[in-house]
Amino acid sequence: MLQQNIELNNFSEKSEKAIELLEKARSAHERYLTGMNISDLNYAVDMYIKALKADPAISEVYYRLACLLWKKGDISLEGAIEQCKAAVGLAPKNANAHMYMAYFFNMANETDNAEKEFYEAIKLHPLNSARARVLLSQVLLEKNSVKTLELVKSLHYLLTGSVMMLWDKASLKMIYSGLKEHLATIKYKFVGNFYESMKKNRLAIKTYHEAAENTCHSAQFYHACGDLLLKEEEPEAALGAYKHALELAPANRDLLIKAATVTQTYFEDKTDEAIDYYTRLLPIEPENSKIYYELGHLYIQKNDRLSAISAFKLALERDEENPFYHNSLAFALVQVEHYDEAIEHYKKAISLNPENEWTAIVCQAIALIYHQIKNNTEAALAFYDMAIALDPKAVDAYIAIGDIYFDSDNLDDAIKSYCDAIKIAPENPKVYGKAGIALWENDYLEEAIIAYSKAIKLKPDYSTAMNNLGVIYLDGIGNVKEAIRLFEEALKIEPDYLLANFNLARAYQAQNNIMLAAQYYQIALDLNKNSEELDEKEIRQRIHSLFDVE
Repeated sequence: MLQQNIELNNFSEKSEKAIELLEKARSAHERYLTGMNISDLNYAVDMYIKALKADPAISEVYYRLACLLWKKGDISLEGAIEQCKAAVGLAPKNANAHMYMAYFFNMANETDNAEKEFYEAIKLHPLNSARARVLLSQVLLEKNSVKTLELVKSLHYLLTGSVMMLWDKASLKMIYSGLKEHLATIKYKFVGNFYESMKKNRLAIKTYHEAAENTCHSAQFYHACGDLLLKEEEPEAALGAYKHALELAPANRDLLIKAATVTQTYFEDKTDEAIDYYTRLLPIEPENSKIYYELGHLYIQKNDRLSAISAFKLALERDEENPFYHNSLAFALVQVEHYDEAIEHYKKAISLNPENEWTAIVCQAIALIYHQIKNNTEAALAFYDMAIALDPKAVDAYIAIGDIYFDSDNLDDAIKSYCDAIKIAPENPKVYGKAGIALWENDYLEEAIIAYSKAIKLKPDYSTAMNNLGVIYLDGIGNVKEAIRLFEEALKIEPDYLLANFNLARAYQAQNNIMLAAQYYQIALDLNKNSEELDEKEIRQRIHSLFDVE
């Protein structure tokens, strides 16, 4: 690794000072590899930097400095690769420059680039390429472990490289350093795996963190820390570990996916960060439709609807028959009021029907557009019926059908639909509330009281049901005392409930309690200024009527 390879024809271009500094850096570098003394490392870095300043045209300085700076954690793998590219640019026939660049490419999991650069290093100095051959054999083995031909090639480079090491002093030093590193890595893996098998995840995390700090496989061990921290339900710490790993291996697919997923799942306020991770994945897997799909949802979360639509369309370009992509695109199109196009994509998702219960929900989405946007109740009812056919327990579809009938004053059919929903979901307070108002409108007072009472029993804080039941007691039964109790209960839950305040005022007026009636009418009047839910003129007339003298 440390053999002198500065080409003779470049010596004249280097200053004596640069050569002197370079020799000092080499010596310190060798001492560091032998003894792993941090002071030697720092001195070598300092000397390389000074040599670089003295003569920026020395190719060797760039890749050796990159190696040490990366070891110290001062630069990322991406930065180290850039340094090696600079070295190759200065000396294209420098075999070591290519070999170092290949090494860093391999560390960054860019195995194709690593293989190419190792081949180039061997080609430039075939008889003095022991290190490049051994490292290339490892790349080929890891990349193509199941292919017989590649296995043979791997063994060829391993054997020829091993033989060449007999006359390569630098390679022998490299073997020593590499063996030391390899043994340390094996030790940390063994201890960490042992702790994991014993369910001692905290100790395993501590071991992997120590390994990340003390070996050249920091990205791998930070990655392992992140996985365990996620198991321990510490997503913030896990994301921090993944970030550390990505600083060292910025193009690692698995790390990018995990960082993106954790960010998207646990941190709603870090949408831009999640988008960045997925965007960095695109050059690695440009045809992966799932990346565009996830980006679309993140853009929706950001309220960037046009970007979401674009992302979903790109996902569909790569997977035209994916129902989930059609559904998400339709949803995004609804947000920008492109209803006709949304309907087409919803229909496509329905036709693909990956699973009945899911498709039933899509049917309800398209039915809602037909009902509320297109005013086409016939089409809406058809899709709600389709939803029920797909999923007989689709309670929301029954409720929606009931709402359509209720809005069209077809109270009997509305009540029937709500009762069908109750059969499916007898513990759903919302259904009883819907049935209650339909029964009340159809003059089934006793049944309406039963429905609302059941709704309140199931949901004690159901203020709307309390208010509506109070109205029945006030206007239908004439039980003012019970009505007042219900309105007051509703206001305990929701003090700014406009209708409950207004109805309580009416109840006190019926009880001839003028002051309390005026008080609650005034509250209703103040609340109505924001919502304009009631006729302000009527409220004022009621207040004035309290004090009219006949």
